[in-house]
Amino acid sequence: MSDSNTTNFTNPSTFILVGIPGLEAAHVWISIPFCTMYAIAILGNFTILFIVKTEQSLHGPMYYFLCMLAITDLVLSTATVPKMLSNFWFNSREIDFSACLTQMYFIHCFSAMESGIFVALALDRYVAICDPLRHSTTLTNSVVAKIGLAVLLRSGILTLPYPFLVRWWPYCRTNIIPHSYCDHIAVVKLACADTRISSYYGLFVVFSVIGLDVPFITVSYIQILRAIFSLPTKDTRLKTFGTCGSHLCCILSFYIPEFFSSLVHRFGHKVPLPVLVLIANMYLLVPPLLHPIIYGVRTKQIWDRLLQLFTRKGT
Repeated sequence: MSDSNTTNFTNPSTFILVGIPGLEAAHVWISIPFCTMYAIAILGNFTILFIVKTEQSLHGPMYYFLCMLAITDLVLSTATVPKMLSNFWFNSREIDFSACLTQMYFIHCFSAMESGIFVALALDRYVAICDPLRHSTTLTNSVVAKIGLAVLLRSGILTLPYPFLVRWWPYCRTNIIPHSYCDHIAVVKLACADTRISSYYGLFVVFSVIGLDVPFITVSYIQILRAIFSLPTKDTRLKTFGTCGSHLCCILSFYIPEFFSSLVHRFGHKVPLPVLVLIANMYLLVPPLLHPIIYGVRTKQIWDRLLQLFTRKGT
């Protein structure tokens, strides 16, 4: 590594992404599952968008929210994985300072957006099951668009200070990031200043997003389960619960890795660094991979439409 990486500087022109520290020799092998997961995520989410766009019967609130989720997953994975793979395959480790800040913003902004979309999906299921007669009049296209805009604005405004705070700090030790992408915490740790403002603000964003969204989702599903268990027959209960099963699976696949990753990064001081980086990568790779699979398999309308497409191609 050149001396410029360790000499004094206030604003580095580039950062160096190590990839997965300690596992550099295995980068090519690690890239195989990463590339496979990314390809499946791209194909699956574009398929969801295509099916909803072409099937008139799917033009409803839940499917519009699913499209928002698919777009968010596409942006989130595409903001990180291509650069990660170029590092693993071609040893392209440099990233421009501004590009690093942009990547950081997109990661945190669209992660917060996913959380907001899950709240919107929980609201949709709550109205559909607990007050079905008012579902079409409550969640109109206009209301769905306003909810989507509110989710976007909340995420964009909350995470906007991240790159500005990072640009504010002086970097006088090194520009080598022991990570595979520009994670906020990983970059802030390189600064040679008291960065508690960044740490506190990061916690504030986590509690503002997860601390508000998770209780709302929990209360919604408690009410939904109460409504389901009050239905007269077992078949009706199972059928109604089936419409919520895919949402619950996707919610768990998003929040559990995010919570675990955030917790380990902040308090898992004894956890080896390669494990921390791998956990962070899984947090960005797994949800975009699982969401279209879960919705494609468990949502009957999407599954039926998908089968029709393959049947037509086969005939």
